[in-house]
Amino acid sequence: MTMHRVLTTLGCALTAVLATAWSAAPPAQPAKPAAATTVRTHDGLVRGAPHDGYRTFEGVPYAAPPVGRLRWAPPHRAAAWPGVRDATRPASACPQPAGEVPGGSTDEDCLHLNVTTPDGVRPAHPRPVVVWLHGGGFTTGAGSSYDAHRMATRGDVVVVTLNYRLGALGFLAHGGLPGSGTFGLADQQAALRWVRAEIGAFGGDAHNVTLAGESAGGYSVCTQLASPFAAGLFDRAIIESGPCTGRADRPFAPSSVPLSTARATGADLAAKLGCGSARDVMACLRRVPVSRLLEAQGTDQQPAYATRLLPEDPAPAITSGRFHHVPVLLGNNHDEGNGWAAGIIQAGNPVTPDTWPDVAAAFFPDPGQAKAMVHEYPVHRTDGGPVFGAVIGDADFACPTARTDSLLATQVPVWRYEFADEHAPPLTSGTPPFPLGAPHASELPYLFDLGGRPRDLTAAQHRLADTMIDYWTAFARTADPDGPSSPPWSRQTVQSLAPDHVVPTGTALARHHCGFWDALTARGSDSG
Repeated sequence: MTMHRVLTTLGCALTAVLATAWSAAPPAQPAKPAAATTVRTHDGLVRGAPHDGYRTFEGVPYAAPPVGRLRWAPPHRAAAWPGVRDATRPASACPQPAGEVPGGSTDEDCLHLNVTTPDGVRPAHPRPVVVWLHGGGFTTGAGSSYDAHRMATRGDVVVVTLNYRLGALGFLAHGGLPGSGTFGLADQQAALRWVRAEIGAFGGDAHNVTLAGESAGGYSVCTQLASPFAAGLFDRAIIESGPCTGRADRPFAPSSVPLSTARATGADLAAKLGCGSARDVMACLRRVPVSRLLEAQGTDQQPAYATRLLPEDPAPAITSGRFHHVPVLLGNNHDEGNGWAAGIIQAGNPVTPDTWPDVAAAFFPDPGQAKAMVHEYPVHRTDGGPVFGAVIGDADFACPTARTDSLLATQVPVWRYEFADEHAPPLTSGTPPFPLGAPHASELPYLFDLGGRPRDLTAAQHRLADTMIDYWTAFARTADPDGPSSPPWSRQTVQSLAPDHVVPTGTALARHHCGFWDALTARGSDSG
């Protein structure tokens, strides 16, 4: 295995470790079913759970179970049910290895969503809707990991979280297979269609839907912006740490791949599972137990473009204006790469002045690019970890986010932020080899109670969390994050989000060496 592959695998493994940190605690127990509320959907009645100031409806199916012949098929409509369906507890997560979901999951009956509403919502006075797409590298994650009651109650919005197919079950490609490489994205669209049709009964405004997500969920928002089949399904977009200009050769951020590449990966998987030479490859693969699929699939999973659902990569689609023109709020964290750098160091790969050229060569196998990177980011005696973290963060997140911003801002209203709490609560246990600052995913506890457990925030951090929720939900309500109770946010600057220091900043590009990365990317494109 090449060092580049080792770094990628370690990065994916670390993502799973980060996810585990917020799933250890079970969700809060709902109230007794006898006191729950009931809502009528087109498929039947659902009984949710009342809480202090809000209601939840969990495990509501938005599509049929993708099992049997529906494995690797576009999502089908869920069957109606008789009587009242219990919606007081989450349904199974989609199949995935152990990580965010303790013990993992092998249950393919997973296409469910969860609705959180503030008390007092009524269909006659609907609230804005936020639909949340979870992250996890397209291999892990579950909608139920995100307790959205703070966002729903403080922001007076209806929040929908959802599951979508992951890993090979969500993104397998094979010649002649309709939907190849995009099943997970098709699930997201099915959930959005459910929201348009059903959310009014829960008090949500079906004509004011914001599609939001983080990491792979944020990049999913990019794919939906570029997908013709998502037209009319959402009205605004929030992209957290999932820039639309992600590249497959940058191993830590989400991206998409050509259908030809996805098919080659699918052929390798079929051969690994003993189905490559079968008369009917797909029939053979549909008989493979989920546990074997999970063992055989790669650590990298990416949607495929040059497909019916996603005709082109989101970056060129946005560049050329071929995307859904809706207002966008997007951003990144100040120290995105530090978590990965710390994990790689702790796995026995120190970054010192002596080892840095080799690590750089693993990150960028092109010798010229590696040498330029070592020169741009010199490592001194003890700062190897933060320097490596800066490289990952700048190359994969901060500068692609800036690029996405610049591409979108000429065509739609865009607001950009940088989450910069240098003392953000750690998402993992143990002591890292250096202070992590505001790494990847560290903004999430400010918006959600991850795994149903509120994080230990200081008073200043609680104020920042309130401000962020105010921004996010004001944007969902009016397409403008500015509100009466929050510091002003100008579209001309990057809003820095730190405790008691929410201010516009114009220095983000210089700090993140984006001129260097733009030039390096341009040279790579020219040589290709």
